[in-house]
Amino acid sequence: MFELPPLPYDHAALEPVIGRATMHLHHEKHHRKYVDTTNELLAKQGETPASLEEVIRAAAGKADAKKLFDNAAQLWNHTFLWTCMTPKAQTPGGDLAQAIDRDLGGLGEFRVKFVELGAAHFGSGWVWLAAEGETLKLVDTHDGDNLLTHQGLTPLLVCDLWEHAYYLDHKNDRAAFLGAWFDALPNWSFAGDQYAVACGHGEIWRHPHPTTSSGTGAGERRSNLGR
Repeated sequence: MFELPPLPYDHAALEPVIGRATMHLHHEKHHRKYVDTTNELLAKQGETPASLEEVIRAAAGKADAKKLFDNAAQLWNHTFLWTCMTPKAQTPGGDLAQAIDRDLGGLGEFRVKFVELGAAHFGSGWVWLAAEGETLKLVDTHDGDNLLTHQGLTPLLVCDLWEHAYYLDHKNDRAAFLGAWFDALPNWSFAGDQYAVACGHGEIWRHPHPTTSSGTGAGERRSNLGR
């Protein structure tokens, strides 16, 4: 079964952009609910998958597996989200910084496009920095959809557009949240590692694997997801 991954930082570490109360609600309530529902659905079907990525890809596009897809994808999205953020502000460097200049017009123009895309997104979803080969793209997805089923796209960063991610701290001003998020929280080092994978180097990030019956996790296993 899948477990709720711990946050990689304290609940208050992302303040003032994301407050302690939001992080508790987001992680212990919303994220945990996706974990529990995914496990319940898999148990009901008698399935013991090797990875969360396997569950998402197998359920994608199937009407009778929509609930499983939504919950498994949201479980993956949130774990990826925590990894995409860091309490200590960073700036992109190396090949990723060069790609941002080349494909997105530089960091300032990238910020404008990121905020505009996320703010204009109707309803719930996610805004992603992705790579298609060596080319960077901004992509938004609706509800629980992620890039695992979008052929050829490697996720580098993601920001949550669901209201529970920002409403306590920014009310209905999603654009202000996105701007503050972009300025302070992206884990550019992680994004750079993901970009290197898209360019053919290193290993892609994967969600921690489910625990075995003996309680031993297999979270160190990886694959070429997104390549």
